[in-house]
Amino acid sequence: MTAVGVQAQRPLGQRQPRRSFFESFIRTLIITCVALAVVLSSVSICDGHWLLAEDRLFGLWHFCTTTNQTICFRDLGQAHVPGLAVGMGLVRSVGALAVVAAIFGLEFLMVSQLCEDKHSQCKWVMGSILLLVSFVLSSGGLLGFVILLRNQVTLIGFTLMFWCEFTASFLLFLNAISGLHINSITHPWE
Repeated sequence: MTAVGVQAQRPLGQRQPRRSFFESFIRTLIITCVALAVVLSSVSICDGHWLLAEDRLFGLWHFCTTTNQTICFRDLGQAHVPGLAVGMGLVRSVGALAVVAAIFGLEFLMVSQLCEDKHSQCKWVMGSILLLVSFVLSSGGLLGFVILLRNQVTLIGFTLMFWCEFTASFLLFLNAISGLHINSITHPWE
Protein backbone atom coordinates (compact mmCIF):
# COMPACT_ATOMS: atom_id res chain seq x y z
CA MET A 1 0.00 0.00 0.00
CA THR A 2 1.29 3.47 -0.82
CA ALA A 3 1.96 6.19 1.75
CA VAL A 4 -1.05 8.14 0.51
CA GLY A 5 -3.23 5.08 0.99
CA VAL A 6 -1.99 4.61 4.54
CA GLN A 7 -2.67 8.25 5.37
CA ALA A 8 -6.14 8.03 3.85
CA GLN A 9 -7.01 5.09 6.11
CA ARG A 10 -5.98 6.88 9.32
CA PRO A 11 -8.86 7.82 11.57
CA LEU A 12 -9.86 11.47 11.40
CA GLY A 13 -8.89 12.02 15.03
CA GLN A 14 -5.17 11.52 14.29
CA ARG A 15 -4.87 14.21 11.64
CA GLN A 16 -2.93 17.28 12.56
CA PRO A 17 -4.74 20.60 12.51
CA ARG A 18 -4.25 22.74 9.42
CA ARG A 19 -2.11 25.83 9.63
CA SER A 20 -3.67 29.20 9.10
CA PHE A 21 -2.95 31.10 5.91
CA PHE A 22 -1.10 33.78 7.88
CA GLU A 23 1.25 31.26 9.52
CA SER A 24 1.98 29.51 6.22
CA PHE A 25 2.59 32.86 4.53
CA ILE A 26 5.00 34.02 7.25
CA ARG A 27 6.91 30.73 7.18
CA THR A 28 7.15 30.88 3.39
CA LEU A 29 8.38 34.46 3.59
CA ILE A 30 11.04 33.46 6.12
CA ILE A 31 12.23 30.62 3.87
CA THR A 32 12.35 32.94 0.85
CA CYS A 33 14.36 35.58 2.71
CA VAL A 34 16.79 32.96 4.01
CA ALA A 35 17.30 31.69 0.46
CA LEU A 36 18.08 35.26 -0.62
CA ALA A 37 20.54 35.62 2.28
CA VAL A 38 22.29 32.38 1.28
CA VAL A 39 22.68 33.59 -2.30
CA LEU A 40 23.96 37.02 -1.21
CA SER A 41 26.42 35.52 1.24
CA SER A 42 27.67 32.91 -1.24
CA VAL A 43 28.30 35.49 -3.95
CA SER A 44 29.98 37.81 -1.48
CA ILE A 45 32.33 35.14 -0.12
CA CYS A 46 33.20 33.82 -3.59
CA ASP A 47 33.93 37.26 -5.07
CA GLY A 48 35.59 38.55 -1.94
CA HIS A 49 36.50 42.10 -3.03
CA TRP A 50 35.32 43.94 0.05
CA LEU A 51 37.37 47.13 0.45
CA LEU A 52 38.78 49.75 -1.90
CA ALA A 53 41.28 51.96 -0.09
CA GLU A 54 43.01 54.59 -2.24
CA ASP A 55 44.69 52.56 -5.00
CA ARG A 56 44.45 49.18 -3.27
CA LEU A 57 41.65 46.63 -3.42
CA PHE A 58 41.48 44.25 -0.47
CA GLY A 59 39.69 40.98 -0.83
CA LEU A 60 39.22 37.74 1.02
CA TRP A 61 41.21 35.77 -1.54
CA HIS A 62 43.72 38.26 -2.94
CA PHE A 63 45.02 41.81 -2.84
CA CYS A 64 45.18 44.14 -5.85
CA THR A 65 46.93 47.41 -6.61
CA THR A 66 45.36 49.71 -9.17
CA THR A 67 47.95 52.42 -9.84
CA ASN A 68 48.63 52.21 -13.61
CA GLN A 69 47.17 48.79 -14.23
CA THR A 70 45.52 46.29 -11.95
CA ILE A 71 47.97 43.77 -10.49
CA CYS A 72 46.63 41.16 -8.10
CA PHE A 73 48.57 39.06 -5.60
CA ARG A 74 47.37 35.89 -3.94
CA ASP A 75 50.01 36.37 -1.26
CA LEU A 76 48.27 38.77 1.11
CA GLY A 77 51.57 39.43 2.87
CA GLN A 78 52.51 41.76 0.00
CA ALA A 79 49.83 44.19 1.16
CA HIS A 80 52.16 45.17 4.04
CA VAL A 81 49.37 44.95 6.62
CA PRO A 82 50.45 43.07 9.75
CA GLY A 83 48.62 39.78 10.27
CA LEU A 84 46.56 40.12 7.10
CA ALA A 85 47.50 36.76 5.56
CA VAL A 86 46.64 34.71 8.65
CA GLY A 87 43.65 36.84 9.62
CA MET A 88 42.12 36.69 6.16
CA GLY A 89 42.40 32.90 6.22
CA LEU A 90 40.36 32.93 9.41
CA VAL A 91 37.82 35.38 7.96
CA ARG A 92 37.44 33.19 4.84
CA SER A 93 36.94 30.07 6.94
CA VAL A 94 34.38 31.68 9.22
CA GLY A 95 32.51 33.14 6.23
CA ALA A 96 32.43 29.80 4.43
CA LEU A 97 31.20 28.04 7.59
CA ALA A 98 28.48 30.68 7.90
CA VAL A 99 27.26 29.87 4.39
CA VAL A 100 27.28 26.13 5.13
CA ALA A 101 25.34 26.62 8.37
CA ALA A 102 22.82 28.83 6.55
CA ILE A 103 22.34 26.20 3.83
CA PHE A 104 21.68 23.48 6.40
CA GLY A 105 19.37 25.82 8.32
CA LEU A 106 17.44 26.56 5.14
CA GLU A 107 17.19 22.85 4.45
CA PHE A 108 15.74 22.18 7.91
CA LEU A 109 13.20 24.99 7.46
CA MET A 110 12.08 23.68 4.07
CA VAL A 111 11.88 20.06 5.20
CA SER A 112 9.81 21.04 8.24
CA GLN A 113 7.27 22.64 5.91
CA LEU A 114 7.23 20.00 3.21
CA CYS A 115 7.11 16.91 5.42
CA GLU A 116 4.72 17.73 8.20
CA ASP A 117 5.04 15.13 10.93
CA LYS A 118 5.49 15.08 14.68
CA HIS A 119 9.09 16.29 14.29
CA SER A 120 8.30 19.33 12.12
CA GLN A 121 8.45 21.70 15.07
CA CYS A 122 11.90 20.40 16.08
CA LYS A 123 13.15 20.71 12.50
CA TRP A 124 11.93 24.31 12.32
CA VAL A 125 13.64 25.18 15.62
CA MET A 126 16.85 23.45 14.55
CA GLY A 127 16.83 25.37 11.26
CA SER A 128 16.31 28.66 13.09
CA ILE A 129 19.14 27.88 15.50
CA LEU A 130 21.45 27.06 12.59
CA LEU A 131 20.53 30.43 11.09
CA LEU A 132 21.52 32.11 14.35
CA VAL A 133 24.84 30.24 14.27
CA SER A 134 25.29 31.38 10.69
CA PHE A 135 24.57 34.97 11.72
CA VAL A 136 27.19 34.80 14.48
CA LEU A 137 29.79 33.34 12.11
CA SER A 138 28.99 35.82 9.35
CA SER A 139 29.11 38.77 11.73
CA GLY A 140 32.39 37.49 13.13
CA GLY A 141 33.83 37.35 9.63
CA LEU A 142 32.70 40.89 8.87
CA LEU A 143 34.04 42.19 12.16
CA GLY A 144 37.33 40.34 11.66
CA PHE A 145 37.73 41.89 8.21
CA VAL A 146 37.09 45.38 9.54
CA ILE A 147 39.47 44.88 12.47
CA LEU A 148 42.24 43.55 10.22
CA LEU A 149 41.99 46.54 7.90
CA ARG A 150 41.01 49.14 10.50
CA ASN A 151 43.64 51.63 9.27
CA GLN A 152 42.38 51.51 5.66
CA VAL A 153 38.63 51.40 6.35
CA THR A 154 36.39 54.23 5.23
CA LEU A 155 32.63 54.00 4.98
CA ILE A 156 32.61 54.72 1.26
CA GLY A 157 35.53 52.35 0.67
CA PHE A 158 33.44 49.24 1.25
CA THR A 159 32.42 47.58 -2.00
CA LEU A 160 29.06 46.18 -3.00
CA MET A 161 30.21 42.68 -2.02
CA PHE A 162 30.89 43.81 1.54
CA TRP A 163 27.42 45.32 1.76
CA CYS A 164 25.94 42.11 0.31
CA GLU A 165 27.55 40.14 3.13
CA PHE A 166 26.37 42.72 5.66
CA THR A 167 22.80 42.49 4.32
CA ALA A 168 22.94 38.69 4.29
CA SER A 169 24.10 38.67 7.89
CA PHE A 170 21.28 41.02 8.88
CA LEU A 171 18.72 38.88 7.02
CA LEU A 172 19.99 35.74 8.72
CA PHE A 173 19.53 37.35 12.12
CA LEU A 174 16.05 38.68 11.37
CA ASN A 175 14.83 35.40 9.92
CA ALA A 176 16.32 33.27 12.70
CA ILE A 177 14.64 35.38 15.37
CA SER A 178 11.39 35.50 13.37
CA GLY A 179 11.48 31.73 12.89
CA LEU A 180 11.91 31.11 16.59
CA HIS A 181 9.23 33.66 17.43
CA ILE A 182 6.60 32.33 14.99
CA ASN A 183 7.28 28.84 16.28
CA SER A 184 6.86 29.91 19.90
CA ILE A 185 3.57 31.62 19.07
CA THR A 186 2.07 28.75 17.09
CA HIS A 187 3.56 25.85 19.08
CA PRO A 188 4.09 26.95 22.68
CA TRP A 189 6.45 24.77 24.68
CA GLU A 190 4.67 22.44 27.06
